Amino acid sequence: MPRNKRRRTTPFAPPPPPSSSAAPPGGTTMSEIEEIEPFPRFDVVPDDSDHFYRNASLPIPAPTQKKIMREWKLLEQHLPESITVRAYEKRVDLLRAAIVGAAATPYHDGLYFFDISFPRNYPAQPPLVHYLSLGYRINPNLYPTGTVCLSLLNTWSGIMHVLGKRKSERWNPKESTILQVLLSIQALVLNERPYFNEPGYGIFMPGTYGEKKSLAYNEDTFVLSCMSMLRLLAAPPRAFEVFVAWHFRDRARTILSACEAYASGRVQVGYFWDGAPLQGPSRVAVSQKFEDAMKSLYPLLFKAFSKEGASLAGLRQELSLDQKGRNPPPAPGKKGLVMCVVGMVKKFLGLK
Repeated sequence: MPRNKRRRTTPFAPPPPPSSSAAPPGGTTMSEIEEIEPFPRFDVVPDDSDHFYRNASLPIPAPTQKKIMREWKLLEQHLPESITVRAYEKRVDLLRAAIVGAAATPYHDGLYFFDISFPRNYPAQPPLVHYLSLGYRINPNLYPTGTVCLSLLNTWSGIMHVLGKRKSERWNPKESTILQVLLSIQALVLNERPYFNEPGYGIFMPGTYGEKKSLAYNEDTFVLSCMSMLRLLAAPPRAFEVFVAWHFRDRARTILSACEAYASGRVQVGYFWDGAPLQGPSRVAVSQKFEDAMKSLYPLLFKAFSKEGASLAGLRQELSLDQKGRNPPPAPGKKGLVMCVVGMVKKFLGLK
């Protein structure tokens, strides 16, 4: 399969030595080269030992295997750059997909993994999809147990509101595909305002109570996404070890810059992409809970990205924000839920 030729910072370059940490005038500390990206969007791998459905699937009859192989071909030819899929040599019924969070959402630059199992009578029934949640609830449609609520999977009976439009689509054995499922998860679930995925919350209206709740939800979502990054770097899913390290090495600078921009109130959460805000210069309100979470997570992310060889010259190792006019920090012993989870992540990673 042809690989993707792209111009980007080389993912395998070692970090610059201390004596050359400063960038030369008009240059960068890590050379940009024209390279062949080393990760085909679709590939077949041998190790399925950590797949969620490894012990639950049944033998697949030959006619169903042929239909699944047609799905493989579709994925190989049409996967977008933001989705990577691995099939398994000895288990034609299993797939694992990594979806990159889209720009202009609180999921930007994150990695979200899904294990997939084809039923014996596929496509009469939709595939089973399990979200590798790491225990976090980052979306109303993605549960910590791994349940994925999506109408296309026949696991969601509600109507999702996307950009003010009502959208509901059920599995159609004659037309629906696994590629369509993955694109739907990326576009309809991991969207700009996930708060409104919850049934009964209506649609986005500027200046309303719902907008305030949505902004707060996006803050929490970004915090949990950053926590997921640390967990994935510490224990990446099998067959994606090198991909996870490369992805966060490549996106490290943007992620850290976004953390600083969001915590300082320079830009609304979800509107920082590829090194620049997507909205005007006016400041936005930032909750103390979110600011405290970013202060705790930023140095952990910096350390984790640096360990993978990311080029972070010019970025601070600690997040320092102007406290002028801001609310005082919460009293000792009264940490919120997000801060408790930060402590759990630190303990999990063996960091003080």
